[in-house]
Amino acid sequence: MAERRAETSSPLSGDRVHQSLWSTLRRDPKVLFAGGFLLLLVLLAIFAPFIAPKDPLEQDLMLGTLPPAGGSGYEPGYFLGTDDLGRDVLSRLIYGTRIALLVAFIAAGLAALFGTVLGLLAGWYGGLVDIVISRLVEIWMAFPPVLLSILLVAVFGSGVHSVIAAIVIIDWTRFCRVIRAETMGQARLDYVIAARTMGYPKLRILIREILPNVLPVLVALLSLEMGIAVIVEAILSFVGLSVSSDTPTWGGMIAQGRQIIYQGWWVLTFPLMALFATVLAFNQLGDGLRRALDPVLKR
Repeated sequence: MAERRAETSSPLSGDRVHQSLWSTLRRDPKVLFAGGFLLLLVLLAIFAPFIAPKDPLEQDLMLGTLPPAGGSGYEPGYFLGTDDLGRDVLSRLIYGTRIALLVAFIAAGLAALFGTVLGLLAGWYGGLVDIVISRLVEIWMAFPPVLLSILLVAVFGSGVHSVIAAIVIIDWTRFCRVIRAETMGQARLDYVIAARTMGYPKLRILIREILPNVLPVLVALLSLEMGIAVIVEAILSFVGLSVSSDTPTWGGMIAQGRQIIYQGWWVLTFPLMALFATVLAFNQLGDGLRRALDPVLKR
């Protein structure tokens, strides 16, 4: 039975699966728009020095709180206006994309790696391993996540590395619980029973058989976690516990804009819009990937 399953997973059948997946994703407008928007953000982050019209740190108090294009007193070259220190909002918004995506990709990736490994071990080996990991998850999830993240960053010190570490320490539990449940479900299926009957080592079955079948859930959850990481970084920047105040971040811009909301509403509005659109794109992409990769939902 396991041999028959191995025969069907030939390179040709794998290519057909990939083609079918790609065609499914192309027909989903949510995936196209979300993926296109996130790709645009990645390009903005990579080529920020060439795209940003101004230096995001350059100050000119004579140009403070200039309105965006279309407003009375608009200054050419400052399309989204300036903040109270005369810094270009558009340039700071573009450079803020770097911090948001850096935290999203690295923090979510590390949390997924750590939580997935523990979830696989707990769901596959069971017994004492499952008990220890499950109790650890329950204890960890008893702490309020936002307060715990603020506490961790306050202990570690401000900086992007501290933000990433705080997100990984908090959010690995989400991956661990989901992957554990998926692994336990896969372990009861016929192909796993057949592999065990044929005498394959447990670790080989876990890596070669079970892991590929939990990847769809993992990919969707990873996309959602990236959106959460962006929010957490913005919250920590808002309270001044992320990177230094000189580094442009969306959360820092929101905190600054809140103080001058009546003099320059655009300083608060545009980073809020960027934050909302980015989190929505990650969520829509995760939902689309889940629908495309889940065989039950595809029916």
